[in-house]
Amino acid sequence: MSETYAYARVSSTEQNLDRQLEALRPFVKDDRYIFCDKASGKNFDRRAYLSLVGTENTLPVLHEGDLLVILSLDRLGRNYDEVKEQWQYITSTLKADIQVIDMPLLNTRVSGEKNLDGKFISDLVLQILSYVAQKERESIIKRQRQGIDCAKAKGVKFGRPNIKKPENWTEVFLDWKTGRITAVEAMKRTNLTKCTFYKLAKE
Repeated sequence: MSETYAYARVSSTEQNLDRQLEALRPFVKDDRYIFCDKASGKNFDRRAYLSLVGTENTLPVLHEGDLLVILSLDRLGRNYDEVKEQWQYITSTLKADIQVIDMPLLNTRVSGEKNLDGKFISDLVLQILSYVAQKERESIIKRQRQGIDCAKAKGVKFGRPNIKKPENWTEVFLDWKTGRITAVEAMKRTNLTKCTFYKLAKE
């Protein structure tokens, strides 16, 4: 007998799951069938999610014929390459179905039955979304690089600014180096912290 499970995720413990839970409850028997994570979507190393799909040491909750419902695709994950891999693993290896509430085309189950057209359309939409996400990532990186190059051309320097040496640095440094004063005394005269003093001395 097939079951319907739901998965909800927020990125941090400060965020709440209320909106997702409200949308998911009509699809499941009760809250025990909703698996929740408060973790980043950059990868799939998440306790509740791994309970659903299983690991090398644990059996998956999802079985053939089951349905996994999520509110939106980014709740599954934000790395679209890994999302595609997990999508294929759930639908092809575990032979379960996935339904994305806010994107009806992403639904591998049609009328409660296995449907080749439904799977084809879902896979196609997922490929398009992955392509768009990848192009957007590349575009962001390109814009950042162009911004940095433009700023450098205008003389903007990146990284930590160089530490400005005190006016009496050379005199005090030579007194310390030749042993006429201690490092503590040198720091007092130059009004530098221990870390900054030794960093300048090393330079």
